[in-house]
Amino acid sequence: MTPDITPDRAALRSWLPGFLALAAIWGSSFLFIKIGIGELHPVHLTLYRVAAGAVTLLVVLAVLRDRLPAEPRVWAHLTVVAAFGVAVPFTLFGYGEQRVESMLAGIWNATTPLIVLPLAVLVFRTERLTVRRAVGMALGFAGVLVVLGVWQGVGGAHFAGQLMCLGAAACYGVAIPYQKKFVAGSAHSGLSLSAAQLLVATAQLAVVAPFVAGAPPAPTGLSVEVLASVLALGALGTGLAFVINLRNIRVAGASTAAAVTYLVPVFAVLIGALALGERLTWHQPVGALVVLFGVAVSQGLIGRNGLAPAPVPPGSREGAVQQVRREAGQPAA
Repeated sequence: MTPDITPDRAALRSWLPGFLALAAIWGSSFLFIKIGIGELHPVHLTLYRVAAGAVTLLVVLAVLRDRLPAEPRVWAHLTVVAAFGVAVPFTLFGYGEQRVESMLAGIWNATTPLIVLPLAVLVFRTERLTVRRAVGMALGFAGVLVVLGVWQGVGGAHFAGQLMCLGAAACYGVAIPYQKKFVAGSAHSGLSLSAAQLLVATAQLAVVAPFVAGAPPAPTGLSVEVLASVLALGALGTGLAFVINLRNIRVAGASTAAAVTYLVPVFAVLIGALALGERLTWHQPVGALVVLFGVAVSQGLIGRNGLAPAPVPPGSREGAVQQVRREAGQPAA
């Protein structure tokens, strides 16, 4: 094990509470989506949560005296990132959770690194394909088939909902390597890029929403539970979580901070079971474990030398380029 992932006990106490809080915040996002779609169309839910997140990060920008990007080229690339990294996947998770359990959506979110890797290798050429990564991808996709329960046949609303959640993860698979190649090399902070990304996504959703779902309902007509869920998704899941993630990176190191990805589906399952009384069939958690094992292998966490530092997955998520990406801290859902 490396010093980056084995800090001393004093350091452990300094970052572990924030690490667990971040996993809980991102894991609870799927619960808040489930509550939100009870009264809101998935597109409207995404519009409100993204707008809340944009306002939160703009406030943080003002407090820290940081600035939004000024270059048109950066904004043009952020238009693509906002669509595939925010607007579309957030909406797909909303549509998916109309048909599947929130905990299952959280499991599908964990497949993101498996989709990022082949696109980064074959399309964007930002990564190299190695035997270890190929084995990890094969294991991960075998886990995907187990989660889907393909031996039971395909079709039905539940299966369609799972495909929508998988489609959301696939969108992250496009956005992450795209941002790494065309945006992350800029001189702007991760906070600045994230705030700009949410602003663009808000504008995109505001244009599309009336055509897809009609005029957004007035917030005054929503229940307290739904309003709280929207604010939690935007202000908490994007704003506060961003600040916590940056602190985790500074205190514990990027590799340790990245490991939060593996706890998010665990919290999603626990919260779904406790708050909503949801249940999974046996093959879904088993498949999730296979997926996470494949992700760990593909990222070098498991190999001949035991544990090793992992790159940040989505948003996430070696050099200055990856550091900016790590700072951007893609939300889990």
